[in-house]
Amino acid sequence: MEGLLYGRLPAGAAEELGAQPQGSEEAKAFVTAFLKRSMPKMKDEAIQDMLTRKAVVLEHYSSKKKKGKRKKTKGFTAKQRRELRLFEIEPEQRRYALFLPLHELWKQYIRDLCYGLKPDAQPQMVQSKLLKADLHGAIVTVTKSKCPSYVGITGIILQEMKHVFKIITKEDKLKVVPKLNNVFSLEIDGFISYIYGSKFQLRASERSAKKFKLKGTIDL
Repeated sequence: MEGLLYGRLPAGAAEELGAQPQGSEEAKAFVTAFLKRSMPKMKDEAIQDMLTRKAVVLEHYSSKKKKGKRKKTKGFTAKQRRELRLFEIEPEQRRYALFLPLHELWKQYIRDLCYGLKPDAQPQMVQSKLLKADLHGAIVTVTKSKCPSYVGITGIILQEMKHVFKIITKEDKLKVVPKLNNVFSLEIDGFISYIYGSKFQLRASERSAKKFKLKGTIDL
C-alpha cells in the first residue's frame, strides 16, 4: 500500500496532469502534511495507524452559516392608503339594499357568539360580547350627541375606524359619524345595547383585548 501511495507517477501521467514527479520521501512528507491539515484533531499516531490499516477518512469541517435576520414586510403607511384610496366606497356602491345581506350575516354571527341569544340570556353577557364583536354590518342609531345633527342617524356600519363609524342610511347616504361625544344604540333579537363612543375609540382589531366598563357616561 505504501509503495502505491508514495510511489512516483508514471511519466505520461505526470505530464498529462502537469505535476512534478517527487521522490518517495517528499511524497510521504506531503501526504502527512495534507492529512494533518485535513484532520486537525487527529494525533500523528492515529494518522499513522489509519495509514497502516489502509483506511483514510478525510473529515470535512463546515463553517456554521450565520442565520440572517428576516426582513419584516412593511405594509402601506396611512398616507399611502389615502393616496391609493383603499378604503373609499364608490358612489355607485352607496346603496343601503346592497348591504342588507351583510347585516343578516352579522346577526347570525352575533347569535353564534352569544350562544344563540336565547330569551333567558343575561343582558350583561350580551353587552360584553357586543363590545368586543366586529360591528361591520350592524345597524346602529345615534341616540345622544353633543351635536344635535347626529341624533337619529340610523344605518348599517360599513367601516369602523379608530375615531369614526362610516354608516350607510336607508336614504343611501354615507354618513361619517365620530365616536367622540356620541352614544350609539344597537338592537338584535330584542336585546338593546348602548355604545359610548368616547370610551370606544380604538380599532376593531384591538377590542378583543380591551376591558370595558358596562356603564358609561357622556357630558351633553
